[in-house]
Amino acid sequence: MDRNEPLEQIKSRRDSALKALVSGVPYMNWLGIMFDRRGDELTAVLPFDQKLIGNPALPALHGGVTAAFLEMTAIIELSWTAMWEDLESGRIAPDAAVPDSLPRLPKTIDFTVDYLRSGLPRDAYARARVVRSGRRYASVHVEAWQDNRARLFAQATGHFLMPQG
Repeated sequence: MDRNEPLEQIKSRRDSALKALVSGVPYMNWLGIMFDRRGDELTAVLPFDQKLIGNPALPALHGGVTAAFLEMTAIIELSWTAMWEDLESGRIAPDAAVPDSLPRLPKTIDFTVDYLRSGLPRDAYARARVVRSGRRYASVHVEAWQDNRARLFAQATGHFLMPQG
């Protein structure tokens, strides 16, 4: 990393890398999942859309949408964490237009979701924390909330097989 690199250039490089990472998952785009980046910290955002409702009588977010949101948050956080050093040193520069430049995503071994309360018809947010990451295996914990960060509506723990090479 060049210590004299202009701040806007650093932000642009990081935002471009994150966009390339997220654009590689079509289902994430269909759901509308976005990521808010502050330095190396990511917050996933699932904007409310009527198509996400599973039970119109309540109405509540579909459990599958909630699980997918949590799992994709975990995978993107894990990939972001794994590529951060290479990104900052300039060894990699992911570009959505060049598929070979994108890092391979981790594969889910298992993923356990705890549904703590119904997801309301509004925007949802999630943050993942990498608990352990080795060369072959990683463990991630994810928490999701809506209006109040302290009032989670779901949480999950996942184990992933890390891409080799």
